[in-house]
Amino acid sequence: MSSPFLAGAVHLQGFSRSFHGKQVLHDLYLDVPPGQFVALLGESGSGKTTLLRALAGLDAEAQSSGGAAAHGNVSVLFQDSRLLPWLSVLDNLTLGLDAQEVRSAAGQLLREVGLADKAAVWPSTLSGGQKQRAALARSLLREPHVLLADEPFGALDALTRIRMHGLLRRMVDRIRPTVLLVTHDVDESLLLADRILVLKDGKIAEDHAVGLAHPRRPDHPAFMQLRATLLRSLGVETEFA
Repeated sequence: MSSPFLAGAVHLQGFSRSFHGKQVLHDLYLDVPPGQFVALLGESGSGKTTLLRALAGLDAEAQSSGGAAAHGNVSVLFQDSRLLPWLSVLDNLTLGLDAQEVRSAAGQLLREVGLADKAAVWPSTLSGGQKQRAALARSLLREPHVLLADEPFGALDALTRIRMHGLLRRMVDRIRPTVLLVTHDVDESLLLADRILVLKDGKIAEDHAVGLAHPRRPDHPAFMQLRATLLRSLGVETEFA
C-alpha cells in the first residue's frame, strides 16, 4: 500500500522516545508540508537532536512509540562534517553513488559552495567552514526531499556562520527540499526558517510561523518582536516591548 504522504512531508503521530527508561520525547504530533524550512529551537536537553535522529532512522537502541517519518529521500547534515580523511573532497561527495553519473553534478555543487579548486585535495587541508561547505554539497548531491541539519554551523566562527546562512538559504531556494534545522540560536532560526518550533522537556511548546520575506533584516519590527518572544520562551528577558 502506498504512503498517503508526499515526498518531502514530515509526520509525527503521538511519537515518544526513551533511552534506558528515561523518556526524552513525549507524545509529539507534527505535520510539515514538502518544501517548508522548519527550525527546531530549544535549550540543551529539550529533545531537538533526539527528534532529528529519530526522523533520520538513527538510535536503534531507543524505545519508541507512535509514528515518526520523513518521506522520500533524506540527507543528514551534522555539526561535524564527517568527511572521510582518506578520500578527496570530490570522492567524499560521490561516495555511495555512481561516481561517473554524478561527477558533473558534484563539480557544479562544489563551484556553488566556492570549493571548485578543492575537489582533489584531502579534507585535512580544509578550514572548518570549507569542510561544512563540502558537507552541505554532499548532502544536496543526493537531491534530498528532506534535509535534516543538526546544528551544522555551531562550531563555526561568527563571520563563517553568516556566510553559511546565506549559502544554505540560496541552495535551499534552488533545490527546494524540506529542511529541519536543529539550533539553539534564536537569530539563526529567524534568519532562515519559515516556521520555528520551540521544544521544552521533550514536547513542542510553541509553533511560530515566520511571515517575513528573504533576505530578512534583524531591525524589522516583526523580526524584533518574534525574537523577543522566542528569547522569553528560552528564559531570556529583553527590553523590546
